Amino acid sequence: MSTLDLPDQGALTRRRIGRIEDPPRPKPSFDADVAIVGLGYVGLPTALAYHHAGTRVVALDIAAPRLTAIRSGEVDLVPDDRTRLRHALDDPGFVLTADVSALSRARAVIVCVPTPVDRYLVPDLSLLRAACASVVAHAVPGQLLMLTSTTYVGCTEDLLVRPLLRRGLVAGDDVHVAFSAERIDPGSAGVKTETVPRVVAGATPACTEAAANVLGSYAESVHRVSSLAVAEMTKLLENTFRAVNIALINEFADICRTLGMEVGDVIDAAATKPYGYMAFRPGPGVGGHCIPCDPHYLLWQLRRERMDAPMIATAMQQIAGRPGRVVDRIRDVLSARRRGLPGTRVLVSGITYKPDVADLRESPALEILQSLLEAGAIVGYTDPYIPVATLPDGIELIGVDEPGAFDPEVVLLHTAHTGVDTSWIGDALVVDATYGARGFANRVAL
Repeated sequence: MSTLDLPDQGALTRRRIGRIEDPPRPKPSFDADVAIVGLGYVGLPTALAYHHAGTRVVALDIAAPRLTAIRSGEVDLVPDDRTRLRHALDDPGFVLTADVSALSRARAVIVCVPTPVDRYLVPDLSLLRAACASVVAHAVPGQLLMLTSTTYVGCTEDLLVRPLLRRGLVAGDDVHVAFSAERIDPGSAGVKTETVPRVVAGATPACTEAAANVLGSYAESVHRVSSLAVAEMTKLLENTFRAVNIALINEFADICRTLGMEVGDVIDAAATKPYGYMAFRPGPGVGGHCIPCDPHYLLWQLRRERMDAPMIATAMQQIAGRPGRVVDRIRDVLSARRRGLPGTRVLVSGITYKPDVADLRESPALEILQSLLEAGAIVGYTDPYIPVATLPDGIELIGVDEPGAFDPEVVLLHTAHTGVDTSWIGDALVVDATYGARGFANRVAL
C-alpha cells in the first residue's frame, strides 16, 4: 500500500513573536495514512474511497451499533461501495474502531460528522464540537487535521486552530489544519466519490498543500481556494443555491396547478434552452442533512452580524412549510369531494427523502404522517426500504407490507422508488407529490 507524504514541518520553527525557537522535534511515525471520524452517509463512503485508492485507513465511529452494522454489511451503500466494503473488511489496512486514541496513529485525520439543525431550525453543533474536541485532544505534531462537515464561516478556526494553539500546537508549524466540505450524493450510483472535485483551503499555504496532497490521493481533481472562510462559504453557497431554486420551483408548481397545467411540461420545455437555465423538480419537501439544514447555518451567523438575507430566509420558510402544505392540499381535495380527513384512510407511498435509499433524515414524510394522524386520518405507509418509521413525536409506525389490503381511500405518492409496484392503487384518489405519475385515473397533482 502507498502512504501519504505531507510537507515537512521544518526542523526549527518560531512559535510566537519574542519566543525562543524550539529545538527540533522527533519526526512522528504513523501506522495509518488517514483516520475518518464519523462513518455515516459521508464518512463511510469517504473511508472506502481512500482505502480503494491504496491508503491505510482508520475508520472511527463511537456508536457501537453503527460499527456492528458496517461489519455485517447492513448499511445503505451504492453497489460499488458495497463491493469496496467487502474488500476493506478483509484487509488489515482498514481498521474499524470506536477508540478515539487511534487518531494519533494517523498521518491525516478527517472529520465527517453530521451538522443538523434542531426542531427550531437552530444549528446543532454538538456532534461537531465533540468530534473536534477529540481530534484536538489526540493531535500529534506532523498531522493534518481537516474538517469536511458543512458549517458556519469561521468554524475551522473556532474548533480546530484555536483549541490546538491552547495545546501548544501551531497550525502551519506543528500541525496542518484545513477545510474541504464533503460532496457526496447519498444513494447516487452514477457519480463516484473520487470523480467529484474537492474544494480545499488551509490555515496557511503549507496547510493547503498538505490537504490537497491528502485529498489528491483519491480525488481526481482538487481546487485550492485562498482561505478557510472561502472554502467554508463555498459549500453554503452550493446548498443555498439549491434551496432557493427548490423553493422557487415548488411555488411554480402551485402556480401551474392553479392555472391548469402540468409543471413538468413547463420544466421540460424550459430545459431545452442550452444556457442560463438549470432544471429543478418540485416535490413534497426537502430532506437529508444538506439543503434543509445548511442555509440555516448561514442565516444563524448573519443574525449575529445583524444582517438580513430576505431571499434565503423566505426560501427556507417555504421549505420548512412545505409538508404542512401537502397536508392542506389533501384536505382541500377531500373537501372538494365533501369529505374530511378524520376517519379517511390515507396511505403514503414511499417515505424516504429521495428515491432508492434507506434514508429518513429530515424526510418531509415524517412530518406529513404525523400531521395526518393529528388531523384524525387513519394513516399508513409503504416503503420497501423502511420497515419501521419513528415520527417527530416519537410514535413508531410499522410499514404496510400489503398496501392493497390497507384499502386506502387516498394515496399520497411521496417518493417514487425504482421498480416499486403500484398496481394496488386501483381507484383510490391519488395525490401526486412526485409530479410524475400521470397514469392514474383519479390523480391530482400536489
